[in-house]
Formats: sequence, structure tokens, C-alpha cells
Amino acid sequence: MTGHGLKAARMALSWTQNDAAEKLGVTQAYLSMVERGTRPVSRDIAAKAVDILNIPATALPLEPYWNRDRDTEFFQRALGSLGYSGFAYFRRSAKVNPAELLMEALDSENLDSRVVEALPWLPVAYPEMDWAWLTFNAKVRDRQNRLAYVTLLASEIADKRADSTTRHALFKTVHALERSRLAAEDTLCRQSATLAERNWLRTHRPAAAKHWNLLTDLCVENLDRAWW
Repeated sequence: MTGHGLKAARMALSWTQNDAAEKLGVTQAYLSMVERGTRPVSRDIAAKAVDILNIPATALPLEPYWNRDRDTEFFQRALGSLGYSGFAYFRRSAKVNPAELLMEALDSENLDSRVVEALPWLPVAYPEMDWAWLTFNAKVRDRQNRLAYVTLLASEIADKRADSTTRHALFKTVHALERSRLAAEDTLCRQSATLAERNWLRTHRPAAAKHWNLLTDLCVENLDRAWW
């Protein structure tokens, strides 16, 4: 998020600097410096601006990634705040950059199945997320197979929505990840699966999951159709 973007969002609402400064909890003089670029947009201001000035969550600043070992409620709250209907009761929580949220989810050893089923919604809802940042960090953490499969499911949902632009953009990401596909077998955030469960998934997983060396039965047909 830049000062110029902050100013554009403010002007789109026909707000004065005083109006916006009051709602953001800063002085008009400070906001003026931020808009001119002489002061950076802090994470606190960016987080408030997303809600107050209707700026997309994809504009929230992305910092160097590190695994924070989030719990289930964090992901439920974050997804709800971004608009996922399955966790709508958490919508008042502070927003998280969708790319950061997806990376943290994919980097989790074990996730609640309802959270995993929600992950393909993120690329569909926010196809403009920072894919370069996300792809880079996924590769660093050896999570590119997980990212590719979730993005592939998202592209299939976009296709069912007849959203060819989003489908094409998402499939380009999947195709780019093909060059770095890992041969090692993995799960889709379900490392605690027993040997029996892994053997069952190895036999019953979709062809695309097999291609990406993932032990999962997640497919478009068993996603929540409420957001299709």
C-alpha cells in the first residue's frame, strides 16, 4: 500500500484529509506526509485503511515470511474477515493479506478440514494477490505442490463460474509451478494422517492430486458450493 493509493481511496469517497485522518486515528499533518510519500504507510494505518477506505486486502504490506504456527481459530477468523461465507460470523476480525494467509495455511502441518476446504476460495476471491511473493515463499518451504493443487482447484471453480479471465490467470500459476513440482509425497496439511488413512488416500485421491504427489481426496465436488 502506498501513500498515493491511500489518497486515491480517500478521494474516491470524497473525503477530506481531516475526515480520513480522524477515522484513521492520525493527525491531518501526518496523513498529508503519508500521502505525499515522505512517511511510510505503517501496518497499523494500512490495516485500518482496508476497512475504513475500502482498500482491497491484497494491498496490505507483505513482510518476509516466517512460520507462525497458527491455530484453527486464526484461520477461521482470517477467512471470515476476508469474506468467506463459511466463517462469516468472524467477519469483524482484522483483515490479513490473502497471499500471506494462504501461505501460512499451506505451511501448516495439520489444518482443520473446514479450513482446508476453504483454501481454494482465496485465489478465486483474490486472483490479484501477490503471486510472485507467494510462489517464492512456497518454493522456499517446499510447499509448491500444495500451492499448485489448491490453485488448480480454484481455477476449476472459476471455470464453473464462467470466469475465463480468472481461470486463465490461475492456471498460468499452476503451469509455472509444474517446473518445480516435488517428487516427494506429501499431504494437504494433514501430516497426522495414520498409515491406514494414507494408504486409503493413495488409492482414492483424484488424478490431479496424484500428479502433484499429494495424499488428499479434496476435489471440486466436495467443496462448499455456497461460494461457487
